[in-house]
Parts: sequence; C-alpha cells; structure tokens
Amino acid sequence: MQKKYIIGIVILILLIFSTFWCYRHFSGLQTPDPSNLPDSLDLVVVPPPPPPETLYGIQKDSFIIESGRIKYAQNLASLLTSHDVDYSIIHNLAIASKEVFDVRRIKTGNKYTVFSSEKDSTLVPEWFVYEIDPIEYLVMSLKGDTIVYRDKKEVITQRKTAIGVIESSLWNTINDNELNPNLALDLSDIFAWTVDFFGIEKGDHFTVVYDEEYVDSVSIGIGEIHAAYFNHRKEAYYAFRYEQDSIMSFFDENGASLRKAFLKAPLKFSRISSRFSNSRLHPVLKIRRPHRGIDYAAPTGTPVYALGDGRITHRAWDTKGGGNYIKIKHNSVYTTVYMHLSGFAKGIKRGMLVTQGQLIGYVGKTGLATGPHLDFRVYKNGRPMDPLKMEAPPVEPIYEGRMEQYLQYIRPWKNELDSLTTGYMEHKKETTDSPATHL
Repeated sequence: MQKKYIIGIVILILLIFSTFWCYRHFSGLQTPDPSNLPDSLDLVVVPPPPPPETLYGIQKDSFIIESGRIKYAQNLASLLTSHDVDYSIIHNLAIASKEVFDVRRIKTGNKYTVFSSEKDSTLVPEWFVYEIDPIEYLVMSLKGDTIVYRDKKEVITQRKTAIGVIESSLWNTINDNELNPNLALDLSDIFAWTVDFFGIEKGDHFTVVYDEEYVDSVSIGIGEIHAAYFNHRKEAYYAFRYEQDSIMSFFDENGASLRKAFLKAPLKFSRISSRFSNSRLHPVLKIRRPHRGIDYAAPTGTPVYALGDGRITHRAWDTKGGGNYIKIKHNSVYTTVYMHLSGFAKGIKRGMLVTQGQLIGYVGKTGLATGPHLDFRVYKNGRPMDPLKMEAPPVEPIYEGRMEQYLQYIRPWKNELDSLTTGYMEHKKETTDSPATHL
C-alpha cells in the first residue's frame, strides 16, 4: 500500500513538471535575456528633498521673521519689550550673555532679526539675532532657556586683479575704476616707504593681485594682497607678500623689505601747502623767516601718525606759535616734530615709546595758523632738514639662506603682474593712438 502511495506522488510530480514545460514551450514564455533588460541608469531616480532654508542657522519656514536696525539710544531691553518679550527673560539673557557678548555694546544702525511663531493669531518671539559686525552675529533664545551663542556667516573669498593709471590721485583712480576704496588705503600702506603719495604724477600706474571678501554677496572688504606693482615717476616698485620668522610682510623682487625705518609722510591723502624754505612769508606775522618743515593741508581731526619707532620727548604747547605739538626722538640721528595739532591721541604722553605708524594726534590749527594743517619737521643730528629729502634704509631683508626659495615663490606672481601690466598698457596705447570714430 505504501509503495503504491509513493509511486502516485512521483507520477503527480512528473505530470506537474511536464505541464509547466509544455506551457513555457508552446505559449512563448521565455526566460528574459539580460541584454534586453533596461539599463538601470535609465531609471528615474527621485532626488531627496532639498534641505530646509535657514537664516543664521535657524529654519526659516518655521517662523515669521522681522528684521530692522538698532535705533538711536535703543538697547536690548527696549528692543525686546517692543516685541512683547517678558522682562524677566530679557534680564536673564543679559546675565547669561556676559561671557559671550556685552549687550551694552549694541550699536546704532546694526541689523537685528526676530523669529516668531504664531499661536492663536498671536506672534510669540522665540529667537533674537543681532549682527555684531558683517561676519559675526549673536543668537539669543527667547523661550526662557537662556541659550546664548555667537556664530559667523560664511565668508566667500574671490581672487581679483586690478590695474589703474593715475590721472590725479590714487584715491580718484580707485574710485573711477569702481574698485573697493580700501584698496587705495592698503596700497598706500604697502608702498608707504617707497612711493611718495603726495608726489603722485599723472601716468603713474599700478597692478595688484588681491582677495576680496564677500558675505551674503556683499563685499565686506579687501582680504590679502598677494602681489603688487607700482610705477612711480617711471621707477618700478614690486611688493610680494611673504612670511619670514612667522611674520607676514612685503618684500621687493630682490628680497629687500618694503618696510623702511620711516614712513614717507605722517598722514594720508592730503596736499602740501608749504614746503621747506629758508625764507618764507609767514601767513600770520607777514614777515619773512625760515620755514624748517613741510605743511600738509588737511581737515581738522585728520589722524597723524608717528613716522617711525621712537620715544616722545615733548607733548606740550609751543609758545612760539606751534600750538599743540609732539616731538619724537627716533635714534641718535633723527628727531621728528608734529605741530598745530587739534589734540593728542588717547594715552599719548611724554616719555612713552611709540611705534611706526602709531596714531599720536590730530590735525588742527592751534597756535599761529590761518587754517587746519600739520607743520611737520625733521631734524638730523640736531639740524633741520627737508623731510622730502630724507632717505631711510630698508630693514629685515630675506635671509640669504632662504633667498632661492623666496625667488622661486615670487616668480609666478611677478610674471602675472608683468603680463597684466604689459597687456593693459599696450591696449591703452592702441586705444589712445587709434583715430576717433565719428557716427
């Protein structure tokens, strides 16, 4: 009986298998050819949803956002109470923020933003953001948990080049070419020891490779200047940014430092109203007498800087007509004097050491003066000399052992400066020489 049962099962399996084989063979059912399968690359892939948009790291679509500017005499308390923030929360935030940011330093005109949620048709403020500067901002939770922290916006750096030909002044050329005005200040600082910016001549030209920094697509200033070229009175001056002894400075194409013992002038962007003379008609006394210095005409309050490192020997009032004045002894050879100051910089006093470029006072018209100006004088070995004829030796050159490395580093920068300058000047000459086209 058991044997018949087993035979029956085997026959049943054979019938099922043969039925399936016949169905495939006669119905056209075939095993798919892998070569005919659709390429997986042709399949439509649904991308993941984009990340939620944020502002100051806070998800925007979760809040109603209000922005404004700090008003005159407005402080944190008056600002947040106007947005219905409980005073106890404000008080706790002011205490919690002491180690992060002193809220008493909130400045008029700076931007702020309040993030609020809507509950029962009422706005409930939850976050407050104050922009400390174009990059840094302060975030405060308004939910009673005293979360306070600082963060930074992303800064985008763009490499740029600029070329300009002087028509009147460096400042005007930068402005006419719609360049960042800080570029004029930076170039004047770099070449302060080699280029006389009070003696700029028409036709002088410059080329510079630099970084400009952007936040929220808005320029926030000049970053690093990598290389610069200035042609002044047909003399070529190069500047390359390079680090030596962990100090970043500028050196020329031969490895000499652009930093000299003295600045070319003690103030920026002015004009010479009176030069060194052995016989000048005094504008107030109306008599002729020697004028042992240079008068720089400038608005009252214009910053005045120390020409070089030294010690202040006098900070006083000159009874002979010089008004407020400062005298600095730089070394055993040179002494400089700054007269007619409207005031002295904070902390400046007799006997203190000052560094090159340090703010020491402000242009004025104290003493015998018809208008605001700086009477600047230089003494060499105790004798007055023409400040415009003073030469200062370079300092801190590239070490001999590093010269080959330095020259290799600056080679591509110099090639780029030369190529840009040559191309621009040739194009400008062709444009100038070509006959005018009349429509």
